[in-house]
Amino acid sequence: MNFDTLVRAVGALPCFDFPLLAQISTQKREIIRVQLSRWMHQGKVISLRRGMYALAESYRRIPLTPAFLANHLYSPSYLSGLWALGFHDRIPEKVVWLTNVTACVPRRFQNPFGVFDYRHVKQEFFFGYRPEVFGNNEILVAEPEKALLDHWHLTPGEWTTQRLEQMRFQNNGLIKETRLRNFAQRWGSPRLTRAVERFFQSSEGEEQGTVTL
Repeated sequence: MNFDTLVRAVGALPCFDFPLLAQISTQKREIIRVQLSRWMHQGKVISLRRGMYALAESYRRIPLTPAFLANHLYSPSYLSGLWALGFHDRIPEKVVWLTNVTACVPRRFQNPFGVFDYRHVKQEFFFGYRPEVFGNNEILVAEPEKALLDHWHLTPGEWTTQRLEQMRFQNNGLIKETRLRNFAQRWGSPRLTRAVERFFQSSEGEEQGTVTL
């Protein structure tokens, strides 16, 4: 398989894996690996993680964003934590570090597109996410209420009122109180329940208050 054949086969894909190449090529796996290594050395192919690749931008016919890639590097997973809170405009900063939640074994990948951190939660806590349009792609992102709980759960220590205030949460009036409380109840964690109560207490002074649905 030459490089032109590769571009015709995967140029319309954001990324591709080694099993796909093995299917479309008549060559032995060892030869495909040698070819991949040569193309990566030439800058034509980018290694995303072991066994997963992307064409360099000049050869790819579809844009590839880190957020879209996050859902595909390791699945099932969804974006959450500080990245999702920034996406939903619940914190003032736009976060580059991509925090993902998975019910599988935790992983971390680093490639030219960024750092991708996959944090483990139990299967019964793998909920509260939805598809969102980001750029030209659809990505899976935690709902604002679940992003809060994921962040509180995955970050050690007690979430005191002072610590919550240091986070500089914003647009708290758009947080759905009933949903946040129900999600926390499903979790059954006293630490998260306390964090929820303190969050609402610290939000009482905001002009809009919270939304109860």
